Amino acid sequence: MPPELFLDLYSPPCRAIYIFALKNGIPFQLRPVELGRGEHLKPEFLKVNPLGKVPALRDGDFLLAESVAILLYLSRKYQTAEHWYPPELQARARVDEYLAWQHTAVQLPATNVYLCKSLLPHFSGQPVDQERLDRLMGKLRPALQHLDQEVLAAKPFLATEQVSLADLMAFTELMQPTAVGCDLFRDWPRLAAWRARVEAALGPELVQEAHKLVLQPRDPRDAQRDPKLAQELVHRLLERLG
Repeated sequence: MPPELFLDLYSPPCRAIYIFALKNGIPFQLRPVELGRGEHLKPEFLKVNPLGKVPALRDGDFLLAESVAILLYLSRKYQTAEHWYPPELQARARVDEYLAWQHTAVQLPATNVYLCKSLLPHFSGQPVDQERLDRLMGKLRPALQHLDQEVLAAKPFLATEQVSLADLMAFTELMQPTAVGCDLFRDWPRLAAWRARVEAALGPELVQEAHKLVLQPRDPRDAQRDPKLAQELVHRLLERLG
């Protein structure tokens, strides 16, 4: 039995795992988990990940959470091409460095921009709070500046001379706000050129398939199907975004 991957392709880390598995010919069973419908909070999923978060992996009796851990598990189990996670000590350390840094520097602020621009208006029925959005964009700017003016000034990809897990994670995270109208690449030419290189390395068709959900407008009827759930999600979003 191939591993089961519990994913919501609205989620950037889930898309990173999905792209990685397909790009490397890794067999898997896709188990969709729709966060917008609260499926991550249901008892059957909590048996897979008691923290109620995606992505998650089940490989036989073995359960694993956290996107980076899952990517590394798959890369080791299926011995994927070395450029994803290089064996050379310092090259691997550069990948590790980005994967450790990105959680709070890129993933958190980029996700918050997306939530403010797309998810909060969707579930609340209210227009985008531009003041809040500008504040959240400001928190992401230092990371974009660092990547554009320092990291990518020295090499074509974030960790080495070839695409790696660092680039895959960064690409899916930065595409999230961009997909809903907050173009994070517009003011950063090196970052824009890097985006094109990563997309070429991954394959445009695979990138498009993985981002299909996030690129299309959400159906407003989804928020009306369960008003109680929508209210709970709005409460959680407001607590998170401030």
